[in-house]
Amino acid sequence: MALIVQKYGGTSVGSVERINHVAEKVIAARAKGDDIVVVVSAMSGETNRLVSLAKSMADPPNAREFDVLLSTGEQVTIGLLCIALEARGCPARSYTGSQVRILTDSAYNKARILNIDNERIQQDLTAGRVVVVAGFQGVDEDGSITTLGRGGSDTTAVALATALKAEECQIYTDVDGVYTTDPRIVSRARRLERISFEEMLEMASLGSKVLQIRSVEFASKYNVPVRVLSSFEDGPGTLIAPEDETMEQALISGIAFNKDEAKITVLGVPDRPGIAYQILGAVSDANIEVDMIIQNVAPDGSSTDFTFTVHRNDYKQALSLVTAKAKELGAREVNGDDCIVKISLVGVGMRSHAGIASTMFRTLANEGINIQMISTSEIKISVVVNEKYLELGVRVLHDAFKLEEAA
Repeated sequence: MALIVQKYGGTSVGSVERINHVAEKVIAARAKGDDIVVVVSAMSGETNRLVSLAKSMADPPNAREFDVLLSTGEQVTIGLLCIALEARGCPARSYTGSQVRILTDSAYNKARILNIDNERIQQDLTAGRVVVVAGFQGVDEDGSITTLGRGGSDTTAVALATALKAEECQIYTDVDGVYTTDPRIVSRARRLERISFEEMLEMASLGSKVLQIRSVEFASKYNVPVRVLSSFEDGPGTLIAPEDETMEQALISGIAFNKDEAKITVLGVPDRPGIAYQILGAVSDANIEVDMIIQNVAPDGSSTDFTFTVHRNDYKQALSLVTAKAKELGAREVNGDDCIVKISLVGVGMRSHAGIASTMFRTLANEGINIQMISTSEIKISVVVNEKYLELGVRVLHDAFKLEEAA
């Protein structure tokens, strides 16, 4: 007998019919002899509805009361799922985050989990019940309800799997696993049987929407195997687990991309110590995240050109801030571009294979795709290109590295 934590997202519980379908899947899993703990999200669209209600009262709404409101979405789902399970003769008990006592800090709307009291859950499992827990929420030391931020139910599931020492955390969603790239762009994209925590972290940070990045970080830190599965069709899914040293690693595991990129370039900045901080300080103070950075010093050493990327939603604000700072610093010119995308190769196999970068650059050059920026790490190579080349770039790279073929 094993302990399995299953998580079902908003699409999976989006209607009464789908909640009944989830109940059947839970009962089937329990019939194998395993103890089952289920984490659920709010029904699809419910959180957005609650956000709209709150903002119709005040914008922004009071942070503490906003979390009280948002947490009700998951409470509806846990109640409905337990009713469905009990109606089928399966003993079940529901808990909100505060009832389990998922202890968090007091950062409303983006709280972090500090500790989980698993005593009540263990008692129910011993009594033969399925335990259904509301995702996305917890409680702080003062007893105030907190939420973990969008996608927080994934983090709840992995945290519970850690606290309960579960054999596996299964994330049920509307896709049947992690693919070499988006199948909507490359029809030959292949579902991966296994991917390492490190690779999945890169994929998540680069725009892959399969898992919330905080949940992958949590799973990696505590070594919790996570399996991504479809709620709507049976299959083995994709296992996300520690890197397997005994297996020959594929050169590249996948191609990720991010459409939400924009770049800003400051030309002719006086080259002196601290100039990068002076340019980016105002951006950082505005709570705008900077991604890729390139700095080129002129041959005479007197000036430098400085380019960086930000999220496209932050582009106009960042451009305004940098333009003002550049004028103050005596820069020659500031320009920007919000029609770019980032394409990235990800794979632990890069560590032991040379020539990946040259193959990537040659493949793009053969298609007339100009590379504007390059960033590398031990298991990732990212390039910035014009957004019109996104689909072509992903397709030709997928072909060049033969990602449709199993390793």
